[in-house]
Amino acid sequence: MRFHLFVIGKPKLDFAKLGVEQYAGRLRPYVPVELHFLKSGTQQGESEALLERSKGMFRVVLDERGEHVVSRAVAQKLTEWEMHGPRDLAFLIGGADGHTDALRQAAGWRWALSKLTLQHEMALVLTLEQLYRACTLRAGHPYHRD
Repeated sequence: MRFHLFVIGKPKLDFAKLGVEQYAGRLRPYVPVELHFLKSGTQQGESEALLERSKGMFRVVLDERGEHVVSRAVAQKLTEWEMHGPRDLAFLIGGADGHTDALRQAAGWRWALSKLTLQHEMALVLTLEQLYRACTLRAGHPYHRD
């Protein structure tokens, strides 16, 4: 299994750059991780670019209207996908205007990190942290505490 994170825009905030670097680095011993930063534009253009770049992959769309789950449920989903699913997982993080309905409909799973609307740099750091947490849960590492 491989993780591909497709993100509209590169992180500009220093703390976000550091968080992305740290959590992507922590994740790599568990699973290959690739970060793909796409240019911002119109909502339609961004969604089309995300769809094109993630073609052939299982799409997880990060969206405030997605499913709210606990961290252990994310770990369980990863286990299910690893056993029965696709090799490549694409985590799609939109720009300031979010995703189009067409992109949402193309999702294998829509995941809400929070009921709050999150700025895309924050969403990227949180996604990486939750993926790291899920991987450590699966490995029996004591990072997660109930």
